[in-house]
Amino acid sequence: MLPTVNQMLYYHIASSDEAEAAIEYRSRIADEEEGALHIEYPLHEQTGRTKRLFLGDELSVYFLSPDGVKHYFDSHVIGFKEDAIRLVRIVKPDPERMTKVQRRSFLRVPAELELAVKMSEHERFVCYTDDVGGGGISFVSDGKWALQSGGTLDCWLLVPYKNGVIEHVSFQAEIVRVNLLESGRKQCMIKFVSISDTERGKIIRYCFEKQLEYRNR
Repeated sequence: MLPTVNQMLYYHIASSDEAEAAIEYRSRIADEEEGALHIEYPLHEQTGRTKRLFLGDELSVYFLSPDGVKHYFDSHVIGFKEDAIRLVRIVKPDPERMTKVQRRSFLRVPAELELAVKMSEHERFVCYTDDVGGGGISFVSDGKWALQSGGTLDCWLLVPYKNGVIEHVSFQAEIVRVNLLESGRKQCMIKFVSISDTERGKIIRYCFEKQLEYRNR
């Protein structure tokens, strides 16, 4: 499924500035041509202010289908068009490289990311993830930690993007399952029970970038 004229696009603009890269913008598709979409100038999703784009700017984009599925793709600015209003030309997505994410079903990707875990005021540790997704993650920890199904954890995840920006994502999670490994370490599967849409969006964006990276190998 490809986006169509008058559809709204939502996206992040690649930036070395951490705060700028985290901002979500939206634009309406005003027109299209072979290989390109013509979009209106970006509006800040929260403030409604316009944002200037430059030739070559990289975008991580998604749009919503009527059934609530998010379709993600990477694009970049390839030019501008003077119409009744100035439009931005971006590369039309390749259907083979688009990622679909159901509203309540999130993409998971293998990833070794640093995770800080707080079990109680006196029990904290740092470990690494096995995989991450918009609905939860799994990690491997030392066997000495008393991790049990149904327990809750406060977590902070370091999420690096391909543009060099590193985000810190905080959330509360519930332990779904704990496996004891042959090495004596523990593999723990957790699901998010308290996470903001902004924080979840950071993880989904990372998953999207990693999936595109795997496809391009």
